[in-house]
Amino acid sequence: MARALGLDFGTTNTVLALADAGGGTHSLAFESSAGTSDSMRTALSFMKGPVGGSPKVEAGQAAIRTFIDNAGDCRFLQSIKTFAASAAFQATQVFAKRHSFEDLMEVFLRRLQAYAGAGWPDEVSQLVVGRPVRFAGNNPDEKLAMERYNAALQRFGNPAVHYVYEPVAAAYWFAQSLERDANVLVADFGGGTTDYSLIRFERHAGELRATPVGHSGVGIAGDHFDYRMIDNLVAPEIGKGSKFKSFDKLLDLPASYFASFGRWNQLSIFKTTREFADLKSLVRVATEPEKLQLFVDLIDYDEGYPLYQAISATKMALSAADEAEFSFPPLGKAGRKTVRRADFEAWIADDLARIEDALDEVLQSTHTPAADVDKGFLTGGSSFVPAGRSIFTRRFDANRIESGGELLSIAHGLALIGESGDVERWTA
Repeated sequence: MARALGLDFGTTNTVLALADAGGGTHSLAFESSAGTSDSMRTALSFMKGPVGGSPKVEAGQAAIRTFIDNAGDCRFLQSIKTFAASAAFQATQVFAKRHSFEDLMEVFLRRLQAYAGAGWPDEVSQLVVGRPVRFAGNNPDEKLAMERYNAALQRFGNPAVHYVYEPVAAAYWFAQSLERDANVLVADFGGGTTDYSLIRFERHAGELRATPVGHSGVGIAGDHFDYRMIDNLVAPEIGKGSKFKSFDKLLDLPASYFASFGRWNQLSIFKTTREFADLKSLVRVATEPEKLQLFVDLIDYDEGYPLYQAISATKMALSAADEAEFSFPPLGKAGRKTVRRADFEAWIADDLARIEDALDEVLQSTHTPAADVDKGFLTGGSSFVPAGRSIFTRRFDANRIESGGELLSIAHGLALIGESGDVERWTA
């Protein structure tokens, strides 16, 4: 019987892995109406049910398919992890019912449990959960985030719950393949956070032993890169930088509207806020009403996810080429542009600087010169961005840098730690 379950609840994707009796691990497979997968997009859809009935809820790709097939009639939420450490987020309204962060996390995991079917273990001795070194958000409250995680997970009646830094779990997974002792620096480039862990791995009589050396992180990652693209490619076409009339004055449109539009977690709840109602009222007094009306239409017609797809496709293409086409038909003629990698890298330069500062922090706080890092392991979906990878290639020899396990390394590392017999040593 599997004894340890690793949960990587990610901003973009979620994976669960079970430790096997033979010392290996395997991912849970999730079978939904969208097919079978060993990773699930961290997204939820709510379809209104019959009068007096509960909404039909889907998660992952099934949620995305439900939303696309029922745009306007479906409530869609993504990047929900980014609300965990936000004191400003108390709840969101879904068909007249308030859902707290704990509710959303529970609903999401309940759907995964249903999709896993018989593959979901009846009992586990250890539930090992990944958490970022630094939570996402402008002023993240780590204590609040962990209270919310605990509240959601306790609803499942699990036994011992342990929290491990996500890059530590990725390092533990990577270290299984090490042939000699090494100082390993892991960089986990995720959707909401970028985290680093420096760990010393040694083998004694064939047994892998490890000493955590230091950690650092910053609440900036792939979602911030997406925001920069939206801010430069889309926001000017829907009114950013324009004004509205108030009596005899011309005032700038509030920047908060465009900040909400550019962030996936905020966009998923923006339609239900007073702020969106205020935005609608400004159309008739805007100096460029056609742009602001386009903004309203994009929200009313639930174009957030198609925009997410278009931005992601452009970003991915720029990882392989110097130029890429951004195509988003709802913007009309302005929805087709050529984007240069050089421009994209200029847009995210400040974000990259903060990501590099976090790398400096872990090296300096542990008094570790670059020459003493034997292996650099890059993981996470945003690790493909060339400008992010160059932070490492400028500091370390190319033959010391490896990457892989972008979706699976954390969950499998968590399960392995749960089976190590020394899980408390790894807890955050």
